[in-house]
Amino acid sequence: MIRMATGAWTVLAITLAIQALVSMAVLAVPAMAPAMAQSLKVSPTLIGPYVAILYIGAMLASLLSGPLVIRYGAIRVSQAGLLACALGLALLALAPSLAATAVGAVLVGIGYGPITPASSHLLAKTTPPDRVALVFSIKQTGVPVGGVMAGALVPALLLMGGTQAALLAVAAGNLACAVLAQALRADLDSDREPGRALSFTSLAGPVKLVASHPQLSRLARLSFIFSSVQMCLATYLVTYLHSSLGYSLVVAGAVLAAAQAGGVVGRILWGYVADRWLQPRRMLGVLAALMAICCAAAASLQAGASLSLVVAVMVAFGASATGWNGVFLAEVARLAPVGMASAATGGALAVTFLGVVLGPMLFGALAGLTGSYRVAFMALAVPAAACCWGLFARPHPGLTRPPA
Repeated sequence: MIRMATGAWTVLAITLAIQALVSMAVLAVPAMAPAMAQSLKVSPTLIGPYVAILYIGAMLASLLSGPLVIRYGAIRVSQAGLLACALGLALLALAPSLAATAVGAVLVGIGYGPITPASSHLLAKTTPPDRVALVFSIKQTGVPVGGVMAGALVPALLLMGGTQAALLAVAAGNLACAVLAQALRADLDSDREPGRALSFTSLAGPVKLVASHPQLSRLARLSFIFSSVQMCLATYLVTYLHSSLGYSLVVAGAVLAAAQAGGVVGRILWGYVADRWLQPRRMLGVLAALMAICCAAAASLQAGASLSLVVAVMVAFGASATGWNGVFLAEVARLAPVGMASAATGGALAVTFLGVVLGPMLFGALAGLTGSYRVAFMALAVPAAACCWGLFARPHPGLTRPPA
Protein backbone atom coordinates (compact mmCIF):
# COMPACT_ATOMS: atom_id res chain seq x y z
CA MET A 1 0.00 0.00 0.00
CA ILE A 2 1.27 3.50 -0.74
CA ARG A 3 2.39 5.29 2.39
CA MET A 4 -0.20 7.86 3.27
CA ALA A 5 2.45 10.49 4.02
CA THR A 6 1.60 11.27 0.47
CA GLY A 7 -2.19 11.47 0.66
CA ALA A 8 -4.87 10.46 -1.77
CA TRP A 9 -5.49 14.07 -2.79
CA THR A 10 -1.79 14.50 -3.56
CA VAL A 11 -1.91 11.38 -5.72
CA LEU A 12 -4.89 12.82 -7.57
CA ALA A 13 -3.18 16.20 -7.98
CA ILE A 14 0.06 14.86 -9.45
CA THR A 15 -1.66 12.42 -11.80
CA LEU A 16 -3.97 15.22 -12.94
CA ALA A 17 -1.04 17.55 -13.63
CA ILE A 18 0.88 14.90 -15.57
CA GLN A 19 -2.20 14.03 -17.62
CA ALA A 20 -2.80 17.68 -18.48
CA LEU A 21 0.74 18.29 -19.70
CA VAL A 22 0.98 15.21 -21.91
CA SER A 23 -2.49 15.94 -23.30
CA MET A 24 -1.38 19.45 -24.17
CA ALA A 25 1.58 17.90 -25.99
CA VAL A 26 -0.76 15.68 -28.01
CA LEU A 27 -3.01 18.59 -29.02
CA ALA A 28 -0.28 21.17 -29.65
CA VAL A 29 -0.07 20.37 -33.37
CA PRO A 30 -3.86 20.05 -33.98
CA ALA A 31 -4.32 23.43 -32.22
CA MET A 32 -2.27 25.10 -34.96
CA ALA A 33 -2.81 22.60 -37.77
CA PRO A 34 -3.33 25.15 -40.59
CA ALA A 35 -0.06 26.93 -39.72
CA MET A 36 1.84 23.66 -39.38
CA ALA A 37 0.46 22.44 -42.69
CA GLN A 38 1.48 25.68 -44.40
CA SER A 39 5.02 25.46 -43.02
CA LEU A 40 5.35 21.86 -44.22
CA LYS A 41 3.55 22.62 -47.52
CA VAL A 42 0.93 19.90 -47.04
CA SER A 43 -2.87 19.77 -46.76
CA PRO A 44 -4.40 20.37 -43.31
CA THR A 45 -6.33 17.10 -43.74
CA LEU A 46 -3.01 15.30 -43.15
CA ILE A 47 -3.35 16.10 -39.46
CA GLY A 48 -5.30 12.83 -39.37
CA PRO A 49 -2.27 10.68 -40.27
CA TYR A 50 -0.16 12.66 -37.76
CA VAL A 51 -2.61 11.78 -34.99
CA ALA A 52 -2.76 8.19 -36.22
CA ILE A 53 1.03 7.81 -36.05
CA LEU A 54 1.05 9.40 -32.61
CA TYR A 55 -1.52 6.99 -31.25
CA ILE A 56 0.15 3.94 -32.78
CA GLY A 57 3.07 4.86 -30.53
CA ALA A 58 0.66 5.40 -27.64
CA MET A 59 -1.00 2.04 -28.23
CA LEU A 60 2.30 0.14 -28.10
CA ALA A 61 3.47 2.09 -25.05
CA SER A 62 0.23 1.40 -23.18
CA LEU A 63 0.64 -2.34 -23.78
CA LEU A 64 4.17 -2.19 -22.35
CA SER A 65 3.19 -0.11 -19.34
CA GLY A 66 2.10 -2.93 -17.00
CA PRO A 67 5.52 -4.54 -16.40
CA LEU A 68 7.27 -1.16 -16.52
CA VAL A 69 5.03 0.22 -13.75
CA ILE A 70 5.62 -2.86 -11.59
CA ARG A 71 9.40 -2.67 -11.93
CA TYR A 72 10.13 1.05 -12.00
CA GLY A 73 7.05 2.58 -10.37
CA ALA A 74 4.18 4.62 -11.73
CA ILE A 75 5.84 7.99 -11.12
CA ARG A 76 9.09 7.00 -12.84
CA VAL A 77 7.15 5.70 -15.84
CA SER A 78 5.16 8.95 -15.92
CA GLN A 79 8.37 11.00 -15.80
CA ALA A 80 9.71 9.03 -18.75
CA GLY A 81 6.47 9.75 -20.60
CA LEU A 82 6.77 13.48 -19.98
CA LEU A 83 10.37 13.42 -21.23
CA ALA A 84 9.39 11.54 -24.39
CA CYS A 85 6.66 14.11 -25.13
CA ALA A 86 9.15 16.94 -24.66
CA LEU A 87 11.67 15.29 -26.98
CA GLY A 88 9.02 14.69 -29.64
CA LEU A 89 7.86 18.31 -29.62
CA ALA A 90 11.45 19.58 -29.66
CA LEU A 91 12.15 17.48 -32.73
CA LEU A 92 9.09 18.92 -34.47
CA ALA A 93 10.28 22.43 -33.61
CA LEU A 94 13.96 22.11 -34.49
CA ALA A 95 13.82 19.86 -37.57
CA PRO A 96 10.65 20.78 -39.48
CA SER A 97 10.14 18.12 -42.15
CA LEU A 98 7.67 15.35 -42.84
CA ALA A 99 10.12 12.69 -41.64
CA ALA A 100 10.87 14.54 -38.40
CA THR A 101 7.16 15.16 -37.90
CA ALA A 102 6.50 11.42 -38.12
CA VAL A 103 9.28 10.58 -35.64
CA GLY A 104 8.15 13.36 -33.32
CA ALA A 105 4.59 12.03 -33.44
CA VAL A 106 5.85 8.56 -32.43
CA LEU A 107 7.81 10.03 -29.50
CA VAL A 108 4.83 12.04 -28.25
CA GLY A 109 2.67 8.92 -28.55
CA ILE A 110 5.20 6.80 -26.63
CA GLY A 111 5.15 9.45 -23.92
CA TYR A 112 1.36 9.66 -23.79
CA GLY A 113 0.58 5.92 -23.82
CA PRO A 114 1.75 4.86 -20.32
CA ILE A 115 0.33 7.84 -18.44
CA THR A 116 -3.21 6.56 -17.87
CA PRO A 117 -2.20 2.99 -16.90
CA ALA A 118 0.37 4.43 -14.47
CA SER A 119 -2.16 6.77 -12.86
CA SER A 120 -4.74 4.01 -12.66
CA HIS A 121 -2.20 1.93 -10.74
CA LEU A 122 -1.93 4.71 -8.15
CA LEU A 123 -5.58 5.74 -7.97
CA ALA A 124 -6.92 2.18 -7.76
CA LYS A 125 -5.07 1.76 -4.46
CA THR A 126 -5.91 5.10 -2.88
CA THR A 127 -9.52 5.76 -3.88
CA PRO A 128 -12.50 4.71 -1.68
CA PRO A 129 -14.89 2.42 -3.64
CA ASP A 130 -17.82 4.81 -3.33
CA ARG A 131 -15.87 7.62 -5.00
CA VAL A 132 -14.03 5.73 -7.70
CA ALA A 133 -15.94 7.08 -10.73
CA LEU A 134 -15.74 10.66 -9.45
CA VAL A 135 -12.02 10.51 -8.62
CA PHE A 136 -11.10 8.85 -11.91
CA SER A 137 -13.24 11.42 -13.72
CA ILE A 138 -11.50 14.29 -11.92
CA LYS A 139 -8.12 12.82 -12.85
CA GLN A 140 -9.24 12.38 -16.46
CA THR A 141 -10.15 16.07 -16.62
CA GLY A 142 -6.43 16.37 -17.25
CA VAL A 143 -7.14 15.46 -20.88
CA PRO A 144 -9.54 18.37 -21.58
CA VAL A 145 -7.54 20.67 -19.27
CA GLY A 146 -4.59 19.97 -21.56
CA GLY A 147 -6.90 20.71 -24.47
CA VAL A 148 -7.93 24.00 -22.90
CA MET A 149 -4.27 24.96 -22.50
CA ALA A 150 -3.50 23.92 -26.07
CA GLY A 151 -6.45 25.84 -27.50
CA ALA A 152 -5.87 28.95 -25.40
CA LEU A 153 -2.07 29.14 -25.41
CA VAL A 154 -0.70 27.50 -28.56
CA PRO A 155 -2.30 29.89 -31.11
CA ALA A 156 -1.16 32.86 -29.02
CA LEU A 157 2.37 31.47 -28.77
CA LEU A 158 2.23 30.87 -32.52
CA LEU A 159 1.45 34.52 -33.18
CA MET A 160 4.20 35.70 -30.83
CA GLY A 161 7.04 33.42 -31.91
CA GLY A 162 5.95 31.05 -34.66
CA THR A 163 5.49 27.30 -34.64
CA GLN A 164 8.95 26.66 -33.18
CA ALA A 165 8.36 28.81 -30.09
CA ALA A 166 4.93 27.31 -29.50
CA LEU A 167 6.20 23.72 -29.65
CA LEU A 168 9.25 24.42 -27.45
CA ALA A 169 7.09 26.13 -24.83
CA VAL A 170 4.85 23.06 -24.53
CA ALA A 171 7.96 20.85 -24.38
CA ALA A 172 9.33 22.97 -21.53
CA GLY A 173 6.10 22.54 -19.59
CA ASN A 174 6.40 18.75 -19.84
CA LEU A 175 10.01 18.85 -18.64
CA ALA A 176 9.08 21.05 -15.68
CA CYS A 177 6.35 18.65 -14.61
CA ALA A 178 8.78 15.71 -14.77
CA VAL A 179 11.16 17.56 -12.46
CA LEU A 180 8.41 18.46 -9.98
CA ALA A 181 7.16 14.86 -9.83
CA GLN A 182 10.55 13.69 -8.54
CA ALA A 183 9.76 15.02 -5.05
CA LEU A 184 6.93 12.47 -4.75
CA ARG A 185 8.70 9.52 -6.27
CA ALA A 186 9.96 7.91 -3.03
CA ASP A 187 6.46 7.70 -1.53
CA LEU A 188 4.41 6.96 -4.61
CA ASP A 189 6.79 4.38 -6.08
CA SER A 190 7.36 2.58 -2.77
CA ASP A 191 5.51 -0.48 -4.12
CA ARG A 192 7.79 -0.96 -7.12
CA GLU A 193 9.64 -4.26 -7.53
CA PRO A 194 13.13 -3.39 -8.82
CA GLY A 195 14.11 -7.05 -9.04
CA ARG A 196 11.14 -7.99 -11.22
CA ALA A 197 12.33 -9.17 -14.62
CA LEU A 198 10.83 -7.33 -17.57
CA SER A 199 8.98 -9.61 -19.92
CA PHE A 200 7.56 -8.28 -23.16
CA THR A 201 7.19 -11.67 -24.79
CA SER A 202 3.56 -10.98 -25.52
CA LEU A 203 2.45 -7.44 -26.25
CA ALA A 204 -1.00 -8.96 -26.66
CA GLY A 205 -1.10 -10.01 -23.00
CA PRO A 206 -3.11 -7.01 -21.73
CA VAL A 207 -5.43 -7.24 -24.75
CA LYS A 208 -5.95 -10.96 -24.09
CA LEU A 209 -6.78 -10.13 -20.48
CA VAL A 210 -9.47 -7.70 -21.65
CA ALA A 211 -10.75 -10.04 -24.37
CA SER A 212 -11.09 -12.94 -21.90
CA HIS A 213 -13.16 -10.81 -19.53
CA PRO A 214 -16.65 -10.18 -21.05
CA GLN A 215 -17.28 -7.01 -19.05
CA LEU A 216 -13.94 -5.46 -19.94
CA SER A 217 -14.35 -6.52 -23.56
CA ARG A 218 -17.68 -4.69 -23.84
CA LEU A 219 -16.18 -1.55 -22.37
CA ALA A 220 -13.23 -1.68 -24.75
CA ARG A 221 -15.47 -1.99 -27.81
CA LEU A 222 -17.51 1.02 -26.74
CA SER A 223 -14.35 3.02 -26.19
CA PHE A 224 -13.29 2.41 -29.80
CA ILE A 225 -16.23 4.47 -31.10
CA PHE A 226 -16.21 7.04 -28.31
CA SER A 227 -12.50 7.75 -28.74
CA SER A 228 -12.96 8.14 -32.50
CA VAL A 229 -15.57 10.83 -31.94
CA GLN A 230 -13.48 12.52 -29.27
CA MET A 231 -10.31 12.71 -31.32
CA CYS A 232 -12.06 13.80 -34.53
CA LEU A 233 -13.43 16.77 -32.59
CA ALA A 234 -10.05 17.63 -31.05
CA THR A 235 -8.11 17.08 -34.27
CA TYR A 236 -10.29 18.89 -36.80
CA LEU A 237 -12.20 21.53 -34.85
CA VAL A 238 -9.68 24.34 -35.37
CA THR A 239 -9.27 23.44 -39.05
CA TYR A 240 -13.06 23.21 -39.55
CA LEU A 241 -13.73 26.57 -37.91
CA HIS A 242 -10.88 28.24 -39.80
CA SER A 243 -11.38 26.68 -43.24
CA SER A 244 -15.17 26.24 -43.40
CA LEU A 245 -16.57 28.92 -41.10
CA GLY A 246 -13.92 31.60 -41.63
CA TYR A 247 -12.73 32.16 -38.06
CA SER A 248 -9.17 33.24 -37.30
CA LEU A 249 -6.80 30.72 -35.72
CA VAL A 250 -6.95 32.58 -32.40
CA VAL A 251 -10.75 32.51 -32.30
CA ALA A 252 -10.84 28.90 -33.48
CA GLY A 253 -8.32 28.01 -30.77
CA ALA A 254 -10.48 29.75 -28.19
CA VAL A 255 -13.49 27.69 -29.30
CA LEU A 256 -11.36 24.53 -28.98
CA ALA A 257 -10.48 25.65 -25.46
CA ALA A 258 -14.18 26.17 -24.69
CA ALA A 259 -15.00 22.69 -26.02
CA GLN A 260 -12.29 21.18 -23.87
CA ALA A 261 -13.53 23.16 -20.87
CA GLY A 262 -16.90 21.55 -21.48
CA GLY A 263 -15.07 18.24 -21.25
CA VAL A 264 -13.61 19.21 -17.87
CA VAL A 265 -17.05 19.94 -16.45
CA GLY A 266 -18.52 16.89 -18.17
CA ARG A 267 -15.97 14.45 -16.78
CA ILE A 268 -16.58 15.54 -13.21
CA LEU A 269 -20.35 15.73 -13.62
CA TRP A 270 -20.73 12.36 -15.35
CA GLY A 271 -18.48 10.70 -12.78
CA TYR A 272 -20.58 12.12 -9.94
CA VAL A 273 -23.81 11.04 -11.63
CA ALA A 274 -22.45 7.53 -12.30
CA ASP A 275 -21.45 7.17 -8.64
CA ARG A 276 -24.76 8.45 -7.28
CA TRP A 277 -27.68 7.91 -9.66
CA LEU A 278 -27.07 6.27 -13.02
CA GLN A 279 -25.51 2.89 -13.69
CA PRO A 280 -22.41 3.17 -15.92
CA ARG A 281 -24.25 1.57 -18.87
CA ARG A 282 -27.01 4.17 -18.72
CA MET A 283 -24.53 7.00 -18.27
CA LEU A 284 -22.53 5.89 -21.30
CA GLY A 285 -25.74 5.50 -23.32
CA VAL A 286 -26.77 9.08 -22.53
CA LEU A 287 -23.33 10.31 -23.57
CA ALA A 288 -23.51 8.37 -26.84
CA ALA A 289 -26.81 10.08 -27.63
CA LEU A 290 -25.34 13.51 -26.86
CA MET A 291 -22.35 12.78 -29.11
CA ALA A 292 -24.62 11.87 -32.02
CA ILE A 293 -26.73 15.01 -31.58
CA CYS A 294 -23.65 17.24 -31.33
CA CYS A 295 -22.05 15.70 -34.43
CA ALA A 296 -25.18 16.55 -36.40
CA ALA A 297 -25.31 20.04 -34.87
CA ALA A 298 -21.68 20.71 -35.80
CA ALA A 299 -22.37 19.59 -39.36
CA SER A 300 -25.28 22.05 -39.61
CA LEU A 301 -23.24 25.14 -38.67
CA GLN A 302 -22.84 27.68 -41.46
CA ALA A 303 -20.46 30.56 -42.07
CA GLY A 304 -21.96 33.62 -40.45
CA ALA A 305 -23.51 31.70 -37.56
CA SER A 306 -23.27 33.62 -34.30
CA LEU A 307 -20.15 32.85 -32.29
CA SER A 308 -22.28 32.22 -29.21
CA LEU A 309 -24.15 29.45 -31.05
CA VAL A 310 -20.91 27.89 -32.25
CA VAL A 311 -19.47 27.98 -28.73
CA ALA A 312 -22.64 26.49 -27.23
CA VAL A 313 -22.61 23.59 -29.70
CA MET A 314 -18.93 22.89 -29.15
CA VAL A 315 -19.13 23.09 -25.36
CA ALA A 316 -21.91 20.50 -25.43
CA PHE A 317 -19.88 18.46 -27.92
CA GLY A 318 -16.84 18.59 -25.65
CA ALA A 319 -18.84 17.72 -22.54
CA SER A 320 -20.05 14.50 -24.16
CA ALA A 321 -17.26 13.45 -26.54
CA THR A 322 -14.52 14.33 -24.04
CA GLY A 323 -16.47 13.55 -20.89
CA TRP A 324 -16.95 9.78 -21.03
CA ASN A 325 -13.44 8.63 -20.12
CA GLY A 326 -13.61 8.84 -16.34
CA VAL A 327 -16.67 6.60 -16.10
CA PHE A 328 -15.02 4.18 -18.54
CA LEU A 329 -11.65 4.03 -16.74
CA ALA A 330 -13.23 3.71 -13.31
CA GLU A 331 -15.20 0.69 -14.55
CA VAL A 332 -12.08 -0.86 -16.07
CA ALA A 333 -10.18 -0.46 -12.79
CA ARG A 334 -13.14 -1.78 -10.77
CA LEU A 335 -13.64 -4.84 -12.97
CA ALA A 336 -9.94 -5.68 -13.35
CA PRO A 337 -8.56 -8.67 -11.39
CA VAL A 338 -6.84 -7.69 -8.14
CA GLY A 339 -3.44 -6.13 -8.81
CA MET A 340 -4.09 -5.98 -12.56
CA ALA A 341 -5.54 -2.48 -12.87
CA SER A 342 -2.60 -1.12 -14.91
CA ALA A 343 -2.52 -4.16 -17.23
CA ALA A 344 -6.31 -4.11 -17.76
CA THR A 345 -6.23 -0.38 -18.37
CA GLY A 346 -3.38 -0.80 -20.86
CA GLY A 347 -5.29 -3.52 -22.72
CA ALA A 348 -8.52 -1.54 -22.83
CA LEU A 349 -6.67 1.59 -23.92
CA ALA A 350 -5.09 -0.31 -26.79
CA VAL A 351 -8.59 -0.69 -28.22
CA THR A 352 -9.38 2.93 -27.31
CA PHE A 353 -6.25 4.13 -29.10
CA LEU A 354 -7.13 2.05 -32.15
CA GLY A 355 -10.26 4.18 -32.44
CA VAL A 356 -8.12 7.28 -32.13
CA VAL A 357 -5.80 6.00 -34.87
CA LEU A 358 -8.52 5.10 -37.36
CA GLY A 359 -11.16 7.72 -36.55
CA PRO A 360 -9.29 10.90 -37.56
CA MET A 361 -7.78 9.17 -40.60
CA LEU A 362 -11.20 8.11 -41.89
CA PHE A 363 -12.69 11.50 -41.00
CA GLY A 364 -9.91 13.31 -42.90
CA ALA A 365 -10.20 10.96 -45.86
CA LEU A 366 -13.96 11.52 -46.07
CA ALA A 367 -13.55 15.29 -45.75
CA GLY A 368 -10.91 15.27 -48.49
CA LEU A 369 -12.97 13.03 -50.77
CA THR A 370 -16.17 15.07 -50.43
CA GLY A 371 -14.52 18.45 -49.94
CA SER A 372 -16.65 18.98 -46.83
CA TYR A 373 -15.97 18.67 -43.12
CA ARG A 374 -19.74 18.88 -42.61
CA VAL A 375 -20.25 15.55 -44.38
CA ALA A 376 -17.58 13.99 -42.17
CA PHE A 377 -19.21 15.28 -38.98
CA MET A 378 -22.60 13.97 -40.09
CA ALA A 379 -21.09 10.56 -40.85
CA LEU A 380 -19.53 10.55 -37.37
CA ALA A 381 -22.99 10.78 -35.82
CA VAL A 382 -23.93 7.32 -37.14
CA PRO A 383 -21.66 5.10 -35.00
CA ALA A 384 -22.36 7.25 -31.94
CA ALA A 385 -26.09 6.74 -32.43
CA ALA A 386 -25.50 3.01 -32.89
CA CYS A 387 -23.69 2.86 -29.55
CA CYS A 388 -26.62 4.61 -27.88
CA TRP A 389 -29.06 2.11 -29.36
CA GLY A 390 -26.91 -0.83 -28.30
CA LEU A 391 -26.51 0.40 -24.74
CA PHE A 392 -30.20 1.01 -24.19
CA ALA A 393 -31.70 -1.74 -26.34
CA ARG A 394 -29.53 -4.67 -25.23
CA PRO A 395 -28.57 -5.72 -21.70
CA HIS A 396 -24.90 -5.32 -20.83
CA PRO A 397 -24.47 -6.86 -17.39
CA GLY A 398 -20.78 -6.08 -17.36
CA LEU A 399 -21.52 -2.36 -17.45
CA THR A 400 -23.97 -2.47 -14.60
CA ARG A 401 -22.71 -1.88 -11.10
CA PRO A 402 -23.88 -4.60 -8.69
CA PRO A 403 -25.88 -3.58 -5.62
CA ALA A 404 -23.78 -2.40 -2.69
